Amino acid sequence: MGLFSLFKKAGTLPPLTDDEQARLAANSEAERQSQAARQREIARATAMKIDAIESAMAADIFNLPEPAWGSQRPPRPPRASADDAELAAIPTTLLLSDDDLPLAAADEHTPAVEEIAILYANGQADVARQMLLAAVAEANHINSERSAWWMLFDLYQVTGRQDDFDNLSIDYASTFETSPPSWQAPAALAAASPDWAGLTPTESFSGVLGAHIAPQLERLRQLAGGHPVLRLEFTRVAAVHADGAAPLLETLRQLQRLQRELILVGAAALTAQLRANLVIGRRDEGEAVWLLLLELLQLQQREKEFEQVSMDYCVTFEVSPPPFTPPHKVAMAPAQHVSASPDRFMLPPLIEHQLGALLPAIQRYAEQYPALVFDCSRLTRIDYASALQLHAALQALPGERRKIAFRDVNHLVAALLRLLGYANLARIYPHKY
Repeated sequence: MGLFSLFKKAGTLPPLTDDEQARLAANSEAERQSQAARQREIARATAMKIDAIESAMAADIFNLPEPAWGSQRPPRPPRASADDAELAAIPTTLLLSDDDLPLAAADEHTPAVEEIAILYANGQADVARQMLLAAVAEANHINSERSAWWMLFDLYQVTGRQDDFDNLSIDYASTFETSPPSWQAPAALAAASPDWAGLTPTESFSGVLGAHIAPQLERLRQLAGGHPVLRLEFTRVAAVHADGAAPLLETLRQLQRLQRELILVGAAALTAQLRANLVIGRRDEGEAVWLLLLELLQLQQREKEFEQVSMDYCVTFEVSPPPFTPPHKVAMAPAQHVSASPDRFMLPPLIEHQLGALLPAIQRYAEQYPALVFDCSRLTRIDYASALQLHAALQALPGERRKIAFRDVNHLVAALLRLLGYANLARIYPHKY
């Protein structure tokens, strides 16, 4: 055998045995777990540093004595007691009914939730995403916990990652054998009126909509003159007649022309109701009802369904349908068991670097109303420092057992509020998936 032939054979490695392959896979898994553990340790260290800084900041802002290092966090909320159940039974138009329960105060979910909430609150969305992906993979194998999934859905929507959202939706549907959440990105909405916060003018429609809704629509048009954001609720609408559809359609179009930011509650359910009652070729319901259906589909950016209904409209009335025009600053909110209070204080899309002008606005709101409802449907993120400041401000409000609620909270923000002890002084209602 020649010398070069010997070197050639020596350079050819034999295939790995099954035992060697198993050891290699185990080493890779151990390395992945080690990296995840290092990420958690980094997050914990970050939280401790933030704690030390924020204790001094909180003392300066609120003129309070500085607590011991790392101890300024509010105490963890206790488990629900009989007193809590008794409080929940108190009737009020500002809080949800008993079957719409707030976030469980003592629910810890996964061990990494606190680190993820702090990282996201302080702008480290990429690290939070990696940790959520690991938490979802772990939950997928060991239990049916959905909190990490919901937080990741919210993170994808806030950051505009629709492809990742769609891929996660497929995994969610196969894992839990249920429909996944629908894509509703609040990021575009947050850019609409980024500095606006305050009482949200709300008009609630109910029953059969006919000519009698004219005063409500006139009120909406008047409110549009001085408010950039308006909330319309359709949760309790039973039917729509032509003499109600026509003025409602014109008002919606006028609000769009004025470029007012709209929050529509129960629009999807109303759309389904209208579509179920319309039949191709039958004109009994009137043309205005068809056009209202098209307008609602357009406001929800459901272009494919808009085109389908346009063809049905064209066949029925033998006229050209209106073109699809992307809506201006419209957000959807889910239907709720009871009508939301018209006196909700809407929080801005982003709260960071202390509350600033938001704090006196909240204090004025508290002077006018004994029960406070904070609308978080536009809130994408509140940083750790601002959340601490808001907690202290709410604690300092006069009045015993004052009712406070945070509604439509995304799950990333809800995790931070729970961590900081908000459940001791308020009810937290994350939006539903």
